[in-house]
Amino acid sequence: MKIRQYQVDAFATRAFEGNPAAVCPLERWLDDGLLQAIAEENNLAETAFFVPSDTGFRLRWFTPASEVDLCGHATLATAHVLFEHLGHRGQVITFETRSGALTVKREGDVLEMDFPARPPTPCASVELLAKALGRQPLEVLRADDYLAVFDSEATVRGIRPDFALLGTLDLRGVIITAPGSSDDFVSRFFAPRLGIPEDPVTGSAHCTLAPYWAGRLGKRLLSARQVSKRGGSLTCELKGDRVLLSGAAVTVIEAEITFQAGDPSPQGGSAPSSVL
Repeated sequence: MKIRQYQVDAFATRAFEGNPAAVCPLERWLDDGLLQAIAEENNLAETAFFVPSDTGFRLRWFTPASEVDLCGHATLATAHVLFEHLGHRGQVITFETRSGALTVKREGDVLEMDFPARPPTPCASVELLAKALGRQPLEVLRADDYLAVFDSEATVRGIRPDFALLGTLDLRGVIITAPGSSDDFVSRFFAPRLGIPEDPVTGSAHCTLAPYWAGRLGKRLLSARQVSKRGGSLTCELKGDRVLLSGAAVTVIEAEITFQAGDPSPQGGSAPSSVL
């Protein structure tokens, strides 16, 4: 049996930046254990699988350890594959997912995703968080992740976390953010609990960042840069309880997965289902 696979750098305008995701088009769903085994074999933050549906496509995302509820960069990568390689007609794609219906619209070379907003709420300062980051944040909030706010882009770039300590926190991950020198804001994202010490570019984190910075800056349209080692840029627009996340994508690898019907398909590890 053979499965076509594309590896796409999302939130990127050239290869080897942004966040890589694998994308596998399927005619029908395969065994979950096999999907998990493919994701484990790829060893990327996310592998996306999709099948046709009555309204568009049914989309699922797997880390090397588990299926997750929502993933921004792999959704962008999947839409890119449909538009650029599989001849999708029209300008909008609807994906049915565990997080509801998600749409992606093509605007020239840019893809715009419509995602749910995850506004953060203030919380008491977490001593372990400051210790793990090596710096005391100016402000700490929480949604699906902790949001630690700092004074400058230089501070955010300079933080060297203790990932073992971060992995003991009770939420999915930690976003650190500050005003940007060239963009409205910058950020980094750490999720050691999911086996991802630092994610290169995290679409779902911007579902929390966009409402925070929109309120702080008094503007709905925001430019953002995730200042990981690879780095990536995106535009965020807050629209009520939704966030529009826009970015480009680049295909880096096209390949085939080959296996026999009797090959084992082990289940993945026990990382919690979450959002990336």
